[in-house]
Amino acid sequence: MDKVIRWGVIGCGSVTELKSTPAYQKVPGFSVAAVMGRNEDKVKDYISRHQIQKYTLHVNDLINDDNIDAIYIATPPDSHKEYA
Repeated sequence: MDKVIRWGVIGCGSVTELKSTPAYQKVPGFSVAAVMGRNEDKVKDYISRHQIQKYTLHVNDLINDDNIDAIYIATPPDSHKEYA
């Protein structure tokens, strides 16, 4: 695959911790490029453990980042419509 899809992840809770992020990192052509979380200490720990280079505390920064091709919404379902 010539093109790498650079993913942004909204949320860094248990679903992304155990399922999504590790799986995305194993898929050829996928790169988890950035994560958004509300708690800076938690998100810094998360990106350190998952070797992700970038984070933000503001969802609009992730959504509008030109270096992100796709976004995985990993928040409680009642917020999905707002972020989408």
